[in-house]
Amino acid sequence: MLRNFLAGLGLISMILVSVAFGADVKQQKDALTAAENWLAIIDKGEYVESWKEAAEYFKKAVSQDQWVNLLQAFRKPLGKLNSRTVNSETYETSLPGAPDGEYMVIQFTTSYENKKSAIETVTPMKDKRGSWRVSGYFIK
Repeated sequence: MLRNFLAGLGLISMILVSVAFGADVKQQKDALTAAENWLAIIDKGEYVESWKEAAEYFKKAVSQDQWVNLLQAFRKPLGKLNSRTVNSETYETSLPGAPDGEYMVIQFTTSYENKKSAIETVTPMKDKRGSWRVSGYFIK
């Protein structure tokens, strides 16, 4: 009887670990999808729309006009996207200069028409409704 009880506990533990792991994978996938969708908006030159789709934290830090001007100055000259692949994804709950929360720091290796190799860092954050929205973007 004790053996059956322990076996049952082991099975429940395995199920709980699997469910928790699945939630982490889903979170990672959702954050990556949010980042890729947001980048696609920028790739189409829809800079105002990218600002509108960003996290509230992002919009409070950069005005719509500032954002559009920054992208026109730094992203537009790179030309059309050739390729973009995920380099790394890191889950964080604390980032320098940002409020505590849930973040995914995603780095992409990217190639553009006028810059063959770049690293893009996109940082989606989970908002109060549980949606992932981009809170940071950097091209190096």
